Parts: sequence; C-alpha cells; structure tokens
Amino acid sequence: MTVLLVMAKAPVPGAVKTRLCPPATPDQAARIAAAALRDTLDAVRALPGVTPVLAVRGRVADAEDGAGLTAALAGWSVLTQRGGDLGDRLANAHADVAAAWPGRPVLQIGMDTPQLTTGRLLAAVRRLDLADAVLGPAVDGGWWALGLRDPRQAAALRAVPMSTARTGRRTWAALARRGLRTLPLPVLRDVDEWPDALAVAAEAPASRFARQVARLLATPAPDGRR
Repeated sequence: MTVLLVMAKAPVPGAVKTRLCPPATPDQAARIAAAALRDTLDAVRALPGVTPVLAVRGRVADAEDGAGLTAALAGWSVLTQRGGDLGDRLANAHADVAAAWPGRPVLQIGMDTPQLTTGRLLAAVRRLDLADAVLGPAVDGGWWALGLRDPRQAAALRAVPMSTARTGRRTWAALARRGLRTLPLPVLRDVDEWPDALAVAAEAPASRFARQVARLLATPAPDGRR
C-alpha cells in the first residue's frame, strides 16, 4: 500500500503565502492557504488504498481554520517536519515514513496544488508501479510531486537547491545519479504568486481555494481599488 505524504506548513497569518500579499492581506493569504490544504486533504481522503500522512511545519491547531483542518485530518498520521531548509525537511519526512512504514512506496505532494483531483493522484500512484521514481514538474521549474519506490532515496534532495527555476531538472538529475529510473507526471501550476492563484482558481472553480480567491476579489481594498 502506497503512503500518500502531504508536506504542508500550518496556515498561520504572516507565515504562509506571503507572496500573495498584496493584493491579499496576511489573514486573507492564510485563509487561501488553509483552503488549498483542505482541498488537498479531500483529494487524498477520497483515494482508496493509500495510507494518508501529513508532515507539517507549525501547529495546525493554531492555524487559520484550525478546527476544520483538525477534523479533516481524522484518521491521518501526522508527523512534525524536521530540519532547516526545505531539502532537508523533505528528505527527513521521507525517512520518517520509511521508518514507520518500511518497504512501502511513497507519493509526496504539497499544499500548493489545490486543483489536484483524486483521479490525478490515482494515476500518479499507478505510474509509480512502473518505475523507481516519478516526478511531477511545475510550470515555474520546480516540481509538485515526487514518488519513490524506496523513500530513503529522498536523501538526494539534500543536495538540490529548492524553489528555483531549475529545481525540477536538478531533482531529476539527482535521482538519475542514484541509478533510479524516473517517469514524468503531468505538468501542473503551483500557487506561489497572485497570477498563479487566479489561474488555479479558474482551473478548479468549485474548490474551497477558488471560493477564497473569489471572496478576496469581492472585498474592496482599503484605498477603494482592487
């Protein structure tokens, strides 16, 4: 049974989605982030035959929509992210899953692709059956998903600079250096900046994420402009 690992940051105002500000305020950005996380948890929950795990930085209970997020995590295993930079935290989360569920493959995603559907996740899990690894490239040059038959191989991420336009290519190369056969997943847009939020909301208009974006657009700015 595949472990579906979601890496997330607790949506606390001022700590998440700061590149959405402006036009969002820190509180609005946190609400958008919480909605994105809820959409992601819903897609994972509907996926049969996987073990859902959240690796979180911060306290969900302190976050925007903390009660809703806590309820959505019923039945999930929740781990605390360990390490300093993102590469270390990713590698450590995979290592923690390998220790807790030895011998299981892992498909890891984040909270920045609320347009993800259960069908897309199922396709990614099945594709991992065909290779040592799968990697989902993002529009900005990063990646939105990493699947590993042996999650201990995520140690390769420690040497990959994250959040750059070449992170995807460097991750692919790091996996190749370990002798892993990697297959690509479809390209998706992750939400970093406001144009990303608008594009993803349009792609998933029925999502919680899209409703939060729409609420922000309908709220007059302090200077009367939007």
